Amino acid sequence: MTGSPAIPEASAASALVFVGPMAAGKTSIGRRVARELGWEFHDTDARIVAGHGPITEIFAEHGEAHFRALEEEAVRSALTGGAGRIVSLGGGAVLSSATRQLLRGFPVVLLTTTQEAVLSRTNLDKRPLLKDDPEAWGRIYAERLPLYREVADQTWASERRPKEHIAAEITAWFRANHAPAEPIHGEAKDEQHD
Repeated sequence: MTGSPAIPEASAASALVFVGPMAAGKTSIGRRVARELGWEFHDTDARIVAGHGPITEIFAEHGEAHFRALEEEAVRSALTGGAGRIVSLGGGAVLSSATRQLLRGFPVVLLTTTQEAVLSRTNLDKRPLLKDDPEAWGRIYAERLPLYREVADQTWASERRPKEHIAAEITAWFRANHAPAEPIHGEAKDEQHD
């Protein structure tokens, strides 16, 4: 959303953001980190589904541009909703220059994976960009990788290691490098989307 005010720099340590390709583990690892920190977990795709219906239907009825506008607003809302938040972004959120601008000042973790790992564990019917062409994952990832790297402070490969180990490493990295001076006490919980 052009013209919206930037998020103040002071809020930077109040959220930790996960980016990366679809099915890299952003949600599952993000939830584990949220539990470790005692913070809330917010998934921007889940926010969109809660407010607007299934993503596949949004793509089919309104197109990708409309979905990306909803996604940008979901990211803004998740980042400005209060302190003590882990925020997981959809795989294509970084395509928006406004979203990339929003991420400045927040610590951002990039989770990577491989096409082989994704295709072995993903329900393609729920992934509108892969449904008709599963091999598109590699092309999409290659196109987005420079944008992921642009916003990321640290990168973890997620395909060959236990998620709990990756989450523990990310938590330790965050505490050592980005933890707020004053602890943020919050109840570790997932955002509800009923």
